[in-house]
Amino acid sequence: MRSMRHLTQIASRLSGMGGVGSRLLSHSAVTFQSPKSKVPAALWKLGSLNHVAIATPDLEKSTALYRDVLGAEVSEVEALPEHGVYTVFVKLDNTKLELLHPLGENSPIQNFLDKNKNGGMHHICIEVNDIKSAMADLQAQKIRCLSKEPKIGAHGKPVVFLHPKDCAGVLVELEEA
Repeated sequence: MRSMRHLTQIASRLSGMGGVGSRLLSHSAVTFQSPKSKVPAALWKLGSLNHVAIATPDLEKSTALYRDVLGAEVSEVEALPEHGVYTVFVKLDNTKLELLHPLGENSPIQNFLDKNKNGGMHHICIEVNDIKSAMADLQAQKIRCLSKEPKIGAHGKPVVFLHPKDCAGVLVELEEA
């Protein structure tokens, strides 16, 4: 294992590189943890992008665009009353798109469409390996979760949304992989 002095020198060089160096530095801080460190390793890990969700005022028209015009494979429409949405998933090589349409009077998607008449990107979903640990850690770092407990999402797995004001203006959904 490299000495802490050597790692400090590397960190100093990386921090002087700007954006790229800072990203490498934050990664190396996790990767090169001292064996004598009393700080526990992360209890949860961020995984892959699961999907990008798009709110649409016309689910049939949006589905036809991806299926008939762009040639993508699309799922059947699924009603998720506990979330107040209808969903259609568009399969891509490296991820999915989730088309969202309001279901019921209290749909959060209807609120979004009231402000964005043509629809648009609603949220991103990123996988985590332990959602409850992620929630506890993020709340300790002053990131607000929009529910106290995870809910079961469209894939039958626990999900939680993070407040966009705490996530650089983006509504982030975490899904346990």
